[in-house]
Amino acid sequence: MNDKQAVAEYALNYIQNGMIIGLGTGSTANFFIEALAQRYQQENLQIKVVASSLVSQLKAQQLGMPIIAIEHIERLDIYVDGADEVAPDMTLLKGRGSDLVKEKLLVEAAEQFIVLIDPSKQVNRIGDNFPIPAEVLPFAWQLVQQKMHHAGAQVTLRKTDSGLAITSCGNLVLDLIFDSELSTIALNGLLNATPGIVEHGIFHALADIILLANKGEITKITSGK
Repeated sequence: MNDKQAVAEYALNYIQNGMIIGLGTGSTANFFIEALAQRYQQENLQIKVVASSLVSQLKAQQLGMPIIAIEHIERLDIYVDGADEVAPDMTLLKGRGSDLVKEKLLVEAAEQFIVLIDPSKQVNRIGDNFPIPAEVLPFAWQLVQQKMHHAGAQVTLRKTDSGLAITSCGNLVLDLIFDSELSTIALNGLLNATPGIVEHGIFHALADIILLANKGEITKITSGK
């Protein structure tokens, strides 16, 4: 069993009967969805799940779990997902999968947000390994690009093999590389305050528990909030 699978199965300890559970997106989240579906079948759990992406929704459907749409929830008991980067203050970088709006909506709606990682995701500063994604309104991307340039960022409009990258909400994605002198809190504030940015990949002060798997050992990191 690899670390991603081990930490995903450990996260089942936080699942209780009757919960509404948010499902993340990505390779680690996939292991959690598979483990949750197995427990759902074996224990006849009374749960409902809400997916952060079409990919996760289809996987949950294929595994027979009862899905409710994000439009039909007011809150979640728990949201479980991975992260692309995790800084020492528990700030996360997410969004390589381009589902920023749904992911942050589910995080904010959840009573508890649990993040599943391995050591490769730990960084000194957000943006060390990956650009920071910003989901932007299609008609605003050039204006946002210009503002980010003025803030000292290198800006790339995200593309795929078939053309522009389009999010599940129909928006575009700018990938941003900032000067290392800007703090994560400053970057978070800048992106929050920029018109045209619908959502971005910095998840600051949102994680409740980080579960770190390293060679089969699970370490629990908490925010104390």
